[in-house]
Amino acid sequence: MMNTTQIGSIDQLKLVFEKFDVNGDGKISNSELGSLMSSLGHSVKKEELQRMMEEMDSDGDGFVDLNEFIELHTNGMDSAKVLDDVKNAFLIFDMNGDGSISPQDLQKVLRNLGQSCSIAECRRMINGFDSDGDGMMNFEDFKVMMMGPPQQT
Repeated sequence: MMNTTQIGSIDQLKLVFEKFDVNGDGKISNSELGSLMSSLGHSVKKEELQRMMEEMDSDGDGFVDLNEFIELHTNGMDSAKVLDDVKNAFLIFDMNGDGSISPQDLQKVLRNLGQSCSIAECRRMINGFDSDGDGMMNFEDFKVMMMGPPQQT
């Protein structure tokens, strides 16, 4: 049985999936992934894009559906790969490379994704995960946002 944290994570993954699935057909194509990467300022070679798609496309149909996307982000990869992906995502949001995400950084990335958010809204989003109260999201805060709090053993 899933706990509420897992359900919340699944809901977040669905929202992210919908951003990737530009045409709303329920699957992410190679071109949609490429367009998203370009909109975030990352030029990806065709070969790299193909490799990324093959890694995510577990049924080999050439597309990534919601179930494959969720599987990939929940238990489909080893923890080192997941951490590496989170680091890469952090670098996308850290627009000026200073090691933290400001409300302005967040607003720029969201605008590139077609979302309009005010600085006040971005500040509220960051404050929800800002552990040291400096108004910025550092990598540890970002990791908690993306992966949830560390599991207690």
